[in-house]
Amino acid sequence: MAQSKINAVLEKVISLTGERDSGALELALAQTLFTIADVKNLALHSAGNINRVKHAISNSEEIASDEGIELEIIDALSECLKTAKITNILHNKKRLTLFPIVCSKKQPLAIIIVEETANTHDHALTIQILKIYHNFVALMNDNERDTLTGLLNRKTFDHQINSIIANLQNKQARRKDENDDPTFLAIFDIDHFKRVNDTHGHLMGDEVLLLFSRLMDNSFRDNDLLFRFGGEEFLCIFQCPSDEIMSDVLNRFREAVADYNFPQVGKVTVSCGFTEVDAFDLSSSIIDRADVSLYHAKNNGRNQVCLHEQLVASGILSENDNSGGEIELF
Repeated sequence: MAQSKINAVLEKVISLTGERDSGALELALAQTLFTIADVKNLALHSAGNINRVKHAISNSEEIASDEGIELEIIDALSECLKTAKITNILHNKKRLTLFPIVCSKKQPLAIIIVEETANTHDHALTIQILKIYHNFVALMNDNERDTLTGLLNRKTFDHQINSIIANLQNKQARRKDENDDPTFLAIFDIDHFKRVNDTHGHLMGDEVLLLFSRLMDNSFRDNDLLFRFGGEEFLCIFQCPSDEIMSDVLNRFREAVADYNFPQVGKVTVSCGFTEVDAFDLSSSIIDRADVSLYHAKNNGRNQVCLHEQLVASGILSENDNSGGEIELF
């Protein structure tokens, strides 16, 4: 390989491993592979929604879109997702190769489709870059995710919330993206969790936390940020068109938890408080508002969702109330 090519590859790898946000990391991977590999078109599909093109890059006017993905492509994506193996297909006289992006659990997170050119002979360099990516994501997961549940951890939350606030400030300063959905922060706390540990033991308590986190994964979208904040407390960051819709989403999850039969434990409920994130908030203020509304839910029967702004508007809480009072959170 020529020195210039080696330098280009190294520069791309350096750029790739400088990312920490999962979405930005996937986009950087797509851009890296497109730049260094001799391909015509490249599309990245999320494993959570293979019918949708998440990122598309092309050196021609023909760019993949979310609409009209043909059944043959969807079938190939499904098979690649199932087997986690590189798949080759010929579609409309185009040579396509599907590369699964595999995490440490051997379950593909996404699939990259590349359309080969006449000069494409093999994908050795692409495979090597993907191996580097896999190793890097595994290291990130060890550092940024909770060991028990696999959700993002508190350290990662600190980075993410500050990044989100800075992004909101930049958008407001430019007075652009006025139609972007508002951002909300929600805190979930499993009701009477101490009783679960006391009655069934800490191993079963951990099982409840694990199953609860899986319910979260199954209930919310790929781009929703889900954190285990500590103990039985979980925190989520969403973008949603309105607080009414956000409340409906959170209540559907609350009902899903209440309906779920936890092995050996039975029924468990969860309380939730949430608030809208403002461009000039402090992260501590956002958490305080969500926490106060969570305390209100706990103090008033549990197994419910409370919006801070609604509690203030109705006079139940004052704007500066940042104390939930003396209650048993467990």
